[in-house]
Amino acid sequence: MTTPSAVEAPPQVGRSLEIYERARRVIPGATQLISRRPTRAALGVSPIYADRAKGCRIWDVDGNEFVDWFSAVGPIVLGYANDVVDAAVKEQIERGSIYSIVHESAVELAELLVRLVPSAEMVRYAKGGGEACTVAVRIARGVTGRDKVLFSGYHGWHDWYLAANLGSERLAGHLFNGIEPIGVPRALEGSSVPFAHGDLDQLEDLLKAHGDEVACIIMEPMRTELPPEGYLEGVRRLADQYGAVLIFDEVSCGWRVSLGGVQEVVGVTPDMTVFAKAISNGYPMAAVVGRREVMEPMARMFISSAYWDDNVGTAAALATVRELERLDAPAIFERLGSDFRRRVEAAAAETGAPARCVGVSAHPGIRFDVPAELMPKVATLFVQENARRGVILSQGFFFNTAHDDEEALDRTEEAVRGSFAVIADGLRRERLDELIECELVEESFRRLVR
Repeated sequence: MTTPSAVEAPPQVGRSLEIYERARRVIPGATQLISRRPTRAALGVSPIYADRAKGCRIWDVDGNEFVDWFSAVGPIVLGYANDVVDAAVKEQIERGSIYSIVHESAVELAELLVRLVPSAEMVRYAKGGGEACTVAVRIARGVTGRDKVLFSGYHGWHDWYLAANLGSERLAGHLFNGIEPIGVPRALEGSSVPFAHGDLDQLEDLLKAHGDEVACIIMEPMRTELPPEGYLEGVRRLADQYGAVLIFDEVSCGWRVSLGGVQEVVGVTPDMTVFAKAISNGYPMAAVVGRREVMEPMARMFISSAYWDDNVGTAAALATVRELERLDAPAIFERLGSDFRRRVEAAAAETGAPARCVGVSAHPGIRFDVPAELMPKVATLFVQENARRGVILSQGFFFNTAHDDEEALDRTEEAVRGSFAVIADGLRRERLDELIECELVEESFRRLVR
């Protein structure tokens, strides 16, 4: 075991905190994305406002440099300010960001997705993952003439999803506790029903009870861990049996494990798939792809937006996906993940921290084996101590190809070793409280899908 390592010059975030106070006066919640709220990191230690970013590094407004493993909470897959993607975007901007008519790139991107993704025969676009999930659900309802949705996992902020919290806290296992469906019409109660990831019996019971009302089953096929053997095959069978449209939400898991999506890895093809985030390396873009017989009727549905035909999003997505293909990015993530796992687990063994790396190599997570009542404190201490050492890292994170950088990996390994040593010392001497210098990190998304 090692003792906690000294941190000579922990980051100072005074300027960030000043801006945060300004933001609280004029922006409800201070940020647009809940996962970016400063209260979900180590407030007072973690950076809040960025000045610039490149590759896998962020420089904050206080002049601190961090190795960032969040990758903008998923969208950055090729590294910040990637030269290839940014050049394609700049070239398109010079030719016009959006027109009164459509640019050919919209067709080129659709053709590329059809070639790569098993479920794709036709494609429609949107700008964000939650919006695209809502489009997919609308299509399923339109095609089937049914209203009810069965879901597993997290699918955004829209009414159809948050309707599950009307009457009871049924989203607690999929989102996080305490979400109130404020503003969601009460008439939607019972229209969306969650089921537990991996529990085919529960899903079948729901279909038996509501089968002739169920328009679709929408689910995250995985997070960090592949699903239990036979599970997705069973979901596919039940969807066919009850005439429900099967939708895979690959907004968070897409592009890192395989360019064809998780469906390509597991060999189960849904009727529709939703992609966003990493499809365009940080530029707003999303896609709903699916079988022709499901997608084609959408031409008669009123699902429309001026910015879905924007040229910048398609230019970014085309450049991103082509670059991922050229690099064979999933192989990079597989190798990177194996190295990351080795380093994290060596640091845990050396310090005696009860930590391990879990999940597939291309998209893993870090798990602490501690009692549930200690988990908030351990999670907070991990984020805090990593930030003090110049690394933005929590238990959940997203690789990008720029992380394939020996200096960044060495720096992260050193930071994690120091953080693990502090945590091990706090657990051993029962002094976690005195080591925490900030409010406890607010609970992150709770996932039935690991």
